[in-house]
Amino acid sequence: MSDMKRLALMLKELEEQLTVCMKCGMCQSVCPLFEETGREADVARGKLALLDGLGREMFDDPAGVAERLNRCLLCGSCAANCPSGVRVLDIFIKARAILAGYMGLSPIKRAALRGMLAHPERFDRLVAWGSRFQKYFTRPVNDLVGTSCARFVSPLIGGRHFRPIAETPFHERTPALDTAAGASGLRVAFYVGCLLDKIFPEIAEDVVAVLNHHGVGIYMPEGQACCGIPALSSGDLKTFGALTRRNLERFDPGDFDYLVTACATCTSTIKEMWPLMAGRCGVDKVDGVDKADGVDGVDGGKISAIAAKAMDINQFLVSKLGVGAAPESSAGAAVVTYHDPCHLKKSLKVVAEPRIVIRANPECRLVEMPQSDWCCGLGGSFNLQYYQTSAAIGRRKRDNIRAVDPAVVATGCPACMLQISDALSRAGDRVAVRHPVQLYARTLRA
Repeated sequence: MSDMKRLALMLKELEEQLTVCMKCGMCQSVCPLFEETGREADVARGKLALLDGLGREMFDDPAGVAERLNRCLLCGSCAANCPSGVRVLDIFIKARAILAGYMGLSPIKRAALRGMLAHPERFDRLVAWGSRFQKYFTRPVNDLVGTSCARFVSPLIGGRHFRPIAETPFHERTPALDTAAGASGLRVAFYVGCLLDKIFPEIAEDVVAVLNHHGVGIYMPEGQACCGIPALSSGDLKTFGALTRRNLERFDPGDFDYLVTACATCTSTIKEMWPLMAGRCGVDKVDGVDKADGVDGVDGGKISAIAAKAMDINQFLVSKLGVGAAPESSAGAAVVTYHDPCHLKKSLKVVAEPRIVIRANPECRLVEMPQSDWCCGLGGSFNLQYYQTSAAIGRRKRDNIRAVDPAVVATGCPACMLQISDALSRAGDRVAVRHPVQLYARTLRA
């Protein structure tokens, strides 16, 4: 299918989906961006009204339309609370793809996405160089949170406090795994994801340790690529398609019972965005199918099969392995609070399981923070483009965390871990930021 034909098809789909919106304004009450700015253009209703005339606006003011669309965290709060069931995230993703197809990518995004992310080996090399030289440009700032900041004034880093790149990424520590099912009778594919591989390899190691402990066979192929969400959220269907194809070549759904990840965003992308966008990227040709009409070509194929088996690690531990809460061992148990990642709660409806995994450690006492499901404010590239607004939303999350005075804040998304670490560290707070599986893995080492 030609690029223009694909765009025309997506534009027609948008027009059909937009008719569902009643313009009731319910999205205002749950939108973290609107709460911060008070701008109607920043809320879903305002963007949907703009998209109602996208065919015309795309020619009149494409840059203006793109700017308003990019001012969105893609957190899904509006969709999760919409009384009309408008699939807002699907609409915004398609609209960004239409605009990127019409306008093209900016030079910076083209270099980052097509020059780097689309080539995993090149991406690995660049990150390895960054790890090697980062000590000359950054310095540790909060040892408990694990953050660093820039040594010198940096237009790229600014005043951020960030988690440094790991000295040794997970793919070098453990290049591949292929073990048979043990006592559990189950075998899973482990999709690692970029952030676990390059910034939080210790989480990936704990996932492997927990699965081994429960007698779960692990299939983890070499050469895994990014799930594609950075490209997709930028409207770059070409890179998204290339990354999806590469991952499909490495994961055969007949080789495992479930595909697990420890990243809420990766799970949501594989489960929801791969099937939604596949037919618009030529991905349907992976299995020799060449139906140019869209997703129909892959409904019975690899993507649908993998999406059906994709599962968050917390959900897998609780629902498939029977991990349950343990009684607290002492009154001195550490206070742990939990942040609900948007992609985990609002998209995948995984809420109870991470809390159960935390409570499986008897040395942890779970105390709920206020508004645990309020977005942390990262939003992927939103944080890069609109850092001041992103940081302001992050400060609200920090205040909610501090309200319960925890020793640890846990969350099931490494991207949320980055944002929360920044907010806590900049405020001078000494609160450890952990993944639930890390807290559970401690019980296996005791």
